[in-house]
This record gives sequence, C-alpha cells and structure tokens, in this order.
Amino acid sequence: MQLDLNIAKPRSETRVVVAMSGGVDSSVTAAMVKAAGYDTVGITLQLYDHGAAVERKGACCAGQDILDAQRVAERIGIPHYVLDYESRFRDAVIDDFADSYLRGETPVPCIRCNQTVKFRDLLQTARDLGADALATGHYVRRVVGETGPELRAAVDDSRDQSYFLFATTAEQLDFLRFPLGELPKSEVRALAGRFDLPVAAKPDSQDICFVPNGDYRRVIEKLRPDARVPGNIVDLSGAVLGQHDGIIGYTIGQRKGLGLGGEAGGHTEPRFVVRLDPARAEVVVGPREALACASLTVNELNWLGDEPLAAGGRAVMARIRNTAVAVPGRLIPADNGMATMRFDTPEFGVSPGQACVFYDGDRVLGGGWIVEAESAMAA
Repeated sequence: MQLDLNIAKPRSETRVVVAMSGGVDSSVTAAMVKAAGYDTVGITLQLYDHGAAVERKGACCAGQDILDAQRVAERIGIPHYVLDYESRFRDAVIDDFADSYLRGETPVPCIRCNQTVKFRDLLQTARDLGADALATGHYVRRVVGETGPELRAAVDDSRDQSYFLFATTAEQLDFLRFPLGELPKSEVRALAGRFDLPVAAKPDSQDICFVPNGDYRRVIEKLRPDARVPGNIVDLSGAVLGQHDGIIGYTIGQRKGLGLGGEAGGHTEPRFVVRLDPARAEVVVGPREALACASLTVNELNWLGDEPLAAGGRAVMARIRNTAVAVPGRLIPADNGMATMRFDTPEFGVSPGQACVFYDGDRVLGGGWIVEAESAMAA
C-alpha cells in the first residue's frame, strides 16, 4: 500500500518523526513512512531501568526493545535517537500509578503515558526537531472532517486503541498521524515480513510496560513501602466478614481471592468488591446488583466534538473500560472540566481511576477520568 500522510509539502522535504517502541507495530510504521518517501527520523524513549530489562520479556521502552528499535532503524536506513525520559515517566506515570491504587482507584497507566510523556513531551520534541508530523503505531484513525481532524476507532475492532487515546487534543491531532489505523493486524505482520524487519516475528507486549510479569502489587510496594495497611472486609451494612492485608490487592468488581470462604456462615450468594475505602482501610463487598451504576462523574474532560458540549448535554455511547462494550446515555457538562455520564441502563463494575470514553459511532468525542460512581441501588 502507498502511504499518504496528507501533508502539503514534497515528501522529500517533509520530516516525520516516528515513535519507535521496538515492537512490530511501530517498526512497520517507520518502514511505511520511509518507503513512502518522507524524511523519516526514529525516536525511542528510554522510560525506565536503563538496560536492566535487556533480558526481560514483554516489556517495552527499555532494554531489548531499545536494541530492537535500533536494529530496525538500521535496516530501513533512518537516523534513530534514544531519549532519556525516565524521570518524566516516573513523575507522570509510575508515581501516579502507585498513588492511584493507594486512593482505592484502578489506574490506566497507558493512557497517562500517551497523555503526558508521548503526546505532550515527545510531540514537543518532534516539533523541536523540525518535524511536520509525529507518527505512531497506534491502531486508531485520524480522519479530516468538516471542522478539522477527527479521532476515530481503528478498522480492526480487535486491535482498536481509541479508548487509550481519549485525552488527545485537537491541536495534537493536527500534528499526529496513525498509519496503521486502516489495517488489520495480520496485514501489519505481513508488511513486517515484506520489509524484512528483524522484529517481524516478535510477539506483542501484553503487560503494563513497567509491570511485565503482571505483579503490580510488588511494584507498588517497592515504590510505596508503607502501601499495605491491613484492615477489614465488610458488607454493605458495615458488618466485618474478614480481614485483608492492604486495599492495593483489590479492585472494584473482583470476585475471586476475597478469602471469605465462600459459604462460610451459611452465605451462598457470590460477593464482589463494590467499594474501597482507603481512609478506613476497608474493602466493602456485596451482591452483584450493588455494582450497578446509574451515573458517574469524570474530571479532566477532553472534548473533541465539533461543537462545545451544551449545558443540557448530549446523547453519547460510553465505554467504562477498554474491554467494555459502548453503551448509551447522556453526557452533561459541569464546572472545572468535570461532567456527569447518565446511563440509559445501569453499568456494572465502574471503578474510579479508569477512563470513561465517549463515542458517536466510531468517532471519539472525548473522555475523562472516573472520580465517582452513583449506585443504581441508591438512585
């Protein structure tokens, strides 16, 4: 396929910085941009560990992945730079990740990384290098509409990353390009082979980059040694059912691993974590219906609609997790970058710290961070 980034300059005079993580997607992106005749520059961010992760599997932006990005750049013949963003990444992403769990939230560090380190800091670096665009390997589309660039879901639903990019601003969209948004993953793999990239057979990363073995609790305890504060597991009435060794080990909607013995005391109905109270060091459990949410409140609202969000709100489709199906409701703005999302029918397992992203069809209208959920039982 012939890539066209829709930049009104001769391609040989159009500089495109490509964010290269060392994985297949960003490597194919760089190869596509180069093959299309653009002045291509690869940049990889050193985000943590300074080489300690060379033998670690499933990481990104450290160790082996940096070496892989360098090999790809050499193969396709582009300049490549590694930038040390470790302190920025720790301040904006890792510390926020740990503190969010201590507040009883369930964070999404990949969104924070895109929002801060990549689409703020790296984007500015690309501008400083004289770039006309920053290209990434995200599976999302940038479509120019009547009022400017729009953010839309990827063609391949199974790879769509639009949820993770809700915080992208209209100004950033002017500068960003997403060459993989129209492609299925199978075609990207095929392109990696045709470009003879050294990472063509490399498996996809599955874990949070700085938690490659999936044990986020260990990361939190390392960053915050006093993170584990023991407390009680209580029911909705406040009755003590058991004990825990720290709320960082629990998430909203969790059913397994509560340590309550299932049918102990004659209780046979499944119980779920419905609320975390860090001030009391309590894990509150209850029946599934206690997870039903009538509405939620978000902060840091990023709105990408053609018109400002009217005071009376508008109908939207909303996703409360990346893996959730978008459901209908009404989004109503409030002061100080906040908004309320009222669901047409209750949603289950809404967790503070996650993002709620708003859609009109496949178009991303924006999103925000969930700070509060109203139980449908109390509504």
